[in-house]
Amino acid sequence: MRLSRYFIPTYKEVPADAEVVSHQLMLRAGLIRKLTSGIYTYLPAGLRAIRKVEQIIREEMNRAGAIEVLMPAVQPAELWRESGRWDYYGRELLRFKDRHNREACLGPTHEEVITDLVRREIHSYKQMPVNFYQIQTKFRDEIRPRFGVMRGREFIMKDAYSFDVDEDGAERSYKAMYEAYERIFQRCGLRFRAVEADTGTIGGSYSHEYMVLAETGEDEIVSCSACDYAANLEKAEIGDREAPASTDNAAEIFPLEEVETPDVKSVEEVTAFLSIPPETLVKTLIYRTDKEIVAALVRGDHELNEVKLKNALGAQTVELADSRLVEETTGAPMGFAGPMGLKVRILADRAVRGMRNFVTGGNRKDLHLKNVNLGRDFDVERFEDLRVVAPGDVCPRCGGPIRFGRGIEVGHIFKLGTKYSEALRALFLDRNGKEKPIVMGCYGIGVGRTVAAAIEQNHDEKGIIFPIPIAPFEATILPLQMNDARVMEAAETLYGGLMERGVDVLIDDRDERAGVKFNDADLTGIPLRVTVGRKGIEKGIVEIKLRRDTQSVEVPLQGAVDAVLERIKALYDSPA
Repeated sequence: MRLSRYFIPTYKEVPADAEVVSHQLMLRAGLIRKLTSGIYTYLPAGLRAIRKVEQIIREEMNRAGAIEVLMPAVQPAELWRESGRWDYYGRELLRFKDRHNREACLGPTHEEVITDLVRREIHSYKQMPVNFYQIQTKFRDEIRPRFGVMRGREFIMKDAYSFDVDEDGAERSYKAMYEAYERIFQRCGLRFRAVEADTGTIGGSYSHEYMVLAETGEDEIVSCSACDYAANLEKAEIGDREAPASTDNAAEIFPLEEVETPDVKSVEEVTAFLSIPPETLVKTLIYRTDKEIVAALVRGDHELNEVKLKNALGAQTVELADSRLVEETTGAPMGFAGPMGLKVRILADRAVRGMRNFVTGGNRKDLHLKNVNLGRDFDVERFEDLRVVAPGDVCPRCGGPIRFGRGIEVGHIFKLGTKYSEALRALFLDRNGKEKPIVMGCYGIGVGRTVAAAIEQNHDEKGIIFPIPIAPFEATILPLQMNDARVMEAAETLYGGLMERGVDVLIDDRDERAGVKFNDADLTGIPLRVTVGRKGIEKGIVEIKLRRDTQSVEVPLQGAVDAVLERIKALYDSPA
């Protein structure tokens, strides 16, 4: 490809509305352009990177036995009502009516559509296992699109759906996809980790997220230093080594005491007013679920995990109560809630179980209670792991020390079970002629997110450093003196030789200063650069520089093609 006839519009300055590195560099390097909030056009170089990720995905999905299909973006409301997600999914589902007043949505995911296809076509155990996948545009009407293509409203996704006769088969399908995803992200040249995750709006019983490791990642990852346990922060479990709070944990139970606390509401204010550490206080949090009002108790120095609370309650949604509901439930303004006398279900975090003589709200304005105790003063329905994991906690698998890191989610795989097949009546006849629901799994990869995450993980102050498997071009040739016939002849010979050998090469044949060419080559992140200049030609050499390296290497002009091929091979052998 000749840059003079191509289209890579670069920016020198960082765009003002670009928050993260990948967004900044994708705009500056001419990979994307914004159309409107959360919606982007992929420019030629950006599309080349996208297509390379897609090709890797296709090869590995096909290798794993999945079959490619293409499903509609527009989905009828009836299907979503059958699955129960029309109202549950929330406002991210873009709903509309066609000219016949029929309700529909733009697909954010395709569980309903693929299950509808399968229930019409697959009726016997002999037709399974089967796994269908597609690479298609999705739309989720994010309330606050940000980070460029990392969290846009319209995005390209690979989604696959497996169908099995039983749980054993579903486990094999899940394992096959787990391994395929490992190969996909390895081939993309990324440093990543598979972590346990919540199933969210997709539903199901079990899931893993694939996180590209990056300090700028928006997700926090918890992992064990002693075993292979890893999870995202909302899913991370806490080991059973729950140390009792540092209250008086002796057998003696002290008399309940009322303390006036005028306008003292927050944990920080209450503990300062009473001169106590936060771990001696229990917070009472009132939540509204899709079914009921509940109270959740956590220690003052801990943070409640709403995902864990939702799962513990078996609820579809949980929402922290507003001030009106708090007062209706407790009889007190927000900031003075306590567990005593409540007429709602009470769940408590496991760390509360060992506490003695602790402080709570008094369910009356400007009142807190000291020396509150479980059993004597109130009862808890059950204790659960309800809090966010924190430094000092231990691994739930082996009890080893945990560590924290950051990552960017690029893939997510789920065990769906029979959630959708039961709701949509996707049934089959087993070997004994008995009708059963199909057991499902689903598996997604954000294609654009993968490119953006690669940039977050691979960049420097000059620009992008693309892993070679997903780089728009593998190599670029920079002739520095366009008016020198010898320079241009050498550059053209190299260009033709590399193309003949199958290299994806770009020649910067623009009549620009050397500094402009060097800066654009660094900004766009092409992994290998060949510089052809007058001084080098006089010595019979050209300069080869890897984008990751600080120094270039001189090689003989006559052997330059082979030297480039050798280095490209080395980059593919170790792309990260």
